[in-house]
Amino acid sequence: MSDKDRVLFKIHTKTTLPDFKQNECTVQRMHEEFVWLYDHLVENDTYAGLIVPPVPLKPDFDASRAKLQRLGENEGNLPKEDLQKMKAELEAEYLATFKKTVAMHEVFLQRLASHPTFKHDHGFRVFLEFEEELNVRNKTRKEKAVDFLKSVSKSADETLWLNNQRDNDVFFREEKYSLSGYHSAVKDATVAADLASKCRKTIANTLLQTESALSNLIPKECNITPETDLTTLLTNFFESFQKILVRLSSDEDLKLSDTLRYYAIDTGAARALLYRRCRALADYEAANRNLDKARARMKDVQAAEDAQAAANERFKSISESAKLELEDFKVRRIKYFHKNLVDLAELEVKHAKSQIELIKSSLVRLKSIPLPVMKSPTTRQPAVRTNSNISVISDNGNNNISAHSSLQTDSITNASGQI
Repeated sequence: MSDKDRVLFKIHTKTTLPDFKQNECTVQRMHEEFVWLYDHLVENDTYAGLIVPPVPLKPDFDASRAKLQRLGENEGNLPKEDLQKMKAELEAEYLATFKKTVAMHEVFLQRLASHPTFKHDHGFRVFLEFEEELNVRNKTRKEKAVDFLKSVSKSADETLWLNNQRDNDVFFREEKYSLSGYHSAVKDATVAADLASKCRKTIANTLLQTESALSNLIPKECNITPETDLTTLLTNFFESFQKILVRLSSDEDLKLSDTLRYYAIDTGAARALLYRRCRALADYEAANRNLDKARARMKDVQAAEDAQAAANERFKSISESAKLELEDFKVRRIKYFHKNLVDLAELEVKHAKSQIELIKSSLVRLKSIPLPVMKSPTTRQPAVRTNSNISVISDNGNNNISAHSSLQTDSITNASGQI
């Protein structure tokens, strides 16, 4: 939903959980409130052993709105047909962005609702039930800068710990290597998919320009000739083919590129879980060393034992839940990829059939266009042969000149003239 400059998401919830006040509820939420819910879950230390679903990306309708505004400013300078085509193109672009935005926010909520722990979270219940706005405050520039520095430091620290820390657990040791390789591969695949989608959009724009150039060649007056029929046929063909390519590019972007992009982020969340376990293991090892030192000094032994027991309990708790989360991550990832790739294959088959039908109908129409009649060459006239004899006579010094000329053609014509 669009409310002035804001984008609102209408969320309808049906549940049988006793924690909720009603079995059905409907609320409206902004993207910033989704971010608040994500931060609430990530910052809760109780969920340190769980994979928090990645926060959906902020909806970006600014580009479409800017294009629509520029189109409105130039509305009087464009032909009516070109204006309608550009509006249709903007509507298709806006619809593709809308589908992508809704899908990402929906997946975020569905994963929380299906999780055995997150679905009982108090903040999640407030997000779904509270009918008023949550009055979430946007972060200031200083807070954003601090978060950025923390993320950079965390990324470097995460890479260091995951690569260098020794782990006696075979399962987690293998998960570190497999997730690191998978994370790099899925990021590279995302870049390649985005590049392919961009190239397809470039081809579609080129076809649109070709169609526009051909349409300008069609005369405005109703003068039906084979040339105008051919130009009209090509114009309609490129226009229809361009629309198919735009829809295909949009579907590939939604089903392939966004799937890869989502799991590049989700794999990062899984690696963050392994990082938290590494930190818990490091804290447990440090607590063991502190306990040995306290026993050697015979001082603060009880406090060191309590700290060691707490660190051990936290490490075991994170390890147990992390193993279940990572196993579920594999199953969920395969199902998600399978569903989206099957959907993409079906859509590509559908678009391929549309392309084949378009080409077939265009060929039938092309064969029905009569060839232009060539004009027969005109009969060439025989060349003129000239044979002239000129004699000049001077009469008593006067300037009278008499010339006699004989002109011979196929009809043998004689002529004489006096100059």
